[in-house]
Amino acid sequence: MKQQARWEYLCRIWPRYHEASRRERGRILDEVCQVTGYHRKYAVRRLNGPPPELRPPRRRVRGTTYGKGVDQALRLLWEAASYPWSVRLKALLPAWLPHLKKRLPISPKLESQLLKISPRQIDRRLRPYKAQAKRRLYGKTKPGTLLKHQIPIRAERWETSEPGFSEIDLVSHSGDRADGEFIYSLTLTDIHTGWTETRAVMGRSQTHVVQALEHIRRSLPFALRGIDSDNGSEFINHHLRAYCDELEIAFTRGRPYKKDDNAHVEQKNWTHVRRLMGYLRYDSQRALAAMNALYGDQLRVLQNLFMPSVKLLGKYRVGSRLSRRYDQALTPLDRLIACRRGNATRVVALRALRSRLDPFKLSASVDRKLTAIHALSNVRHNPRGRAVEAAAPVENRNGAVSHKGPGKRFAFPTAPTAPSVGLPI
Repeated sequence: MKQQARWEYLCRIWPRYHEASRRERGRILDEVCQVTGYHRKYAVRRLNGPPPELRPPRRRVRGTTYGKGVDQALRLLWEAASYPWSVRLKALLPAWLPHLKKRLPISPKLESQLLKISPRQIDRRLRPYKAQAKRRLYGKTKPGTLLKHQIPIRAERWETSEPGFSEIDLVSHSGDRADGEFIYSLTLTDIHTGWTETRAVMGRSQTHVVQALEHIRRSLPFALRGIDSDNGSEFINHHLRAYCDELEIAFTRGRPYKKDDNAHVEQKNWTHVRRLMGYLRYDSQRALAAMNALYGDQLRVLQNLFMPSVKLLGKYRVGSRLSRRYDQALTPLDRLIACRRGNATRVVALRALRSRLDPFKLSASVDRKLTAIHALSNVRHNPRGRAVEAAAPVENRNGAVSHKGPGKRFAFPTAPTAPSVGLPI
């Protein structure tokens, strides 16, 4: 109902309301609220106030402030500036206006209107053009939310008895600042065997992530059948989707803000990355090369060939206590051998490699490489004034290698880098 119609209705109902009894006034109030849409308290104030005839509705008549010239100039600016939102368009108007005069006839009056127009008014003037240009703005690239809906969510417990289905995640090495470009560690964990591969990438570029994933896929001793990631843009993109479709790799994702959906890789993020690299900042190409030399060679051998792990079989509540039952502790290589689903040639080469390596020497070599990597961190942006949970390897008086605990500073003794183990790829 328009304002004029409400005013005419109140003029008719006001005398009837004042002549009615208390009981009838309640029914009249219900009718007024239903007809006019007023709140009950507001309707009471209007009916108990002076007669509506003494206070006719005010009509606000406004002329047209901005014409088609303003619309044309705003549209040209908006399209040339790659469709910024109104606040940004308002900010760039003074700098772009001299160049706009070379393309459109801008009178002094029109220039004054363009300089004083508000961002909200810019939205109003551009609304019809935005509706027309909506599809052309995006072209053939779908927004991220649409792509996210095309990737199914996997939240149930993994029930797989063969290798190849894995979870992936990124771990940042930004130190105490998140600006600029720095290194991330891409971690892939196989669900059935626990086999874990890690690669370092500079930034979260979609291309770099796909390249690192391809390098990991080629080094796995089994076929990669599926990956499960979080909802970050480094994974939910057309590059990774097309890569998985081409190689027939199942691509799923966890629920937003539910880290338990990727619990397997989250655990490896701590044991295979954070405990070793700490919370330091790595942002140089030398650090990137050193980290990949460690991830793709000695650390990979140590963790997958010599480090056994257990898998949770179930949870049982006994009274007020929760008991957990685990299977036999096996290395990822042993689990791969037991299931007999891996690449036979690579499995034989890995077994031969394990038979001729000394795990103590391999562990000491990893520690020396870690010390060299820590020395390549950006000292200016490393965490200060708090405990660094990842420990740097140092030697005690007896010559044994240990790690400093939380709350102690890193020590970087100089030591030569051990030769490469030479992995079968």
